[in-house]
Amino acid sequence: MSPTANWSYPTSIRFGAGRIAELAEACKAAGISKPLLVTDRGLASLPVTARALDVVDAGGLGRAIFADVDPNPNEKNLTTGVAAFKAGGHDGVIAFGGGSGLDLGKMVAFMAGQTRPIWDFEDVGDWWTRADAEAIFPIIAVPTTAGTGSEVGRASVITNSETEEKKIIFHPKVLPSIVICDPELTVGMPPFITAGTGLDAFAHCVEAFSSPHYHPMSQGIALEGMRLVIKNLPIVYKIPDDIEARANMMSAAMMGATAFQKGLGAIHALSHPIGAMHHTHHGTTNAVCMPAVLRLNAPKIRDRFDQAAGYLGIDGGFDGFCAFIDAFNDDLGVPKRLSDLGVNNPNMDRLVASALADPSCGGNPVELSVANVRALFADVM
Repeated sequence: MSPTANWSYPTSIRFGAGRIAELAEACKAAGISKPLLVTDRGLASLPVTARALDVVDAGGLGRAIFADVDPNPNEKNLTTGVAAFKAGGHDGVIAFGGGSGLDLGKMVAFMAGQTRPIWDFEDVGDWWTRADAEAIFPIIAVPTTAGTGSEVGRASVITNSETEEKKIIFHPKVLPSIVICDPELTVGMPPFITAGTGLDAFAHCVEAFSSPHYHPMSQGIALEGMRLVIKNLPIVYKIPDDIEARANMMSAAMMGATAFQKGLGAIHALSHPIGAMHHTHHGTTNAVCMPAVLRLNAPKIRDRFDQAAGYLGIDGGFDGFCAFIDAFNDDLGVPKRLSDLGVNNPNMDRLVASALADPSCGGNPVELSVANVRALFADVM
């Protein structure tokens, strides 16, 4: 039996199978009368997108769509999307899809009323205060994967196509007004996307749980998120139409994104520049990097994973957890090395510099340096 619920943490969430039927009503509740649905090219022609547009159209809100979105969305996609938003006279966004559609959709709603360039709002200090908060349009988020958790996030990851750097753009009002989490929308994902997105959610939980920062609420959410992924990702990988397991994975994705308020770490610091420069799948890249990062962080995190392993159903404490990760990746078809993802002859100096500049570094239990980051990259290549 698939769970159904209405939650208000960290925003209003309509959770349950079939709730995509409420999309038009959710738009109206958020004050949107002419939404632009933003998604990626791969989803644009699929039945799940047509179904969403049918619901919006039947509610009298039109069926406008923008889908010029790359797997790692960039400022060029954003410029085109903002132009489409303005040309259509839209007053809100339906951010629809996986991480790329959600992140780009949120930024279209954010940037449509701003006068400064996107990079002026990078998540650095109080740069978010530069934005005109009253000019940010409302957002409805509809995830179709269980991975990034961007549907409950106050930021987006946008790639600077000129510098090949992933930038985090933050503002509190980028948090969607309403989220519709319908596990039926995730059933059609191919197995490698199911695995990669699910492992992204897992990496969020692992890094949040490992972070040295103080945030007991996030710590608890991260632990339960890990348990849900461990239990349910193998099920949905093998049995795609198991709605209960799909629902649990959608919960885990939101939990990971909520928990990483506590911090991320070296997994993401490595993954961001690799994805920006070599266009790898983000969640799969995280999974490849995780074993090496766990080994680096072992002196700082061993005790907490010794305590957590039993709750996660894993014998052997931290060492058992590391062994489990290797087997988990193998069972989900994750390669051992980045070279298997097409990362060949990388510019190591550039990767190291970009990783150390990534804001995720601040949440790593072991302080990152040129030496240990270079060693990590050498390990995962």
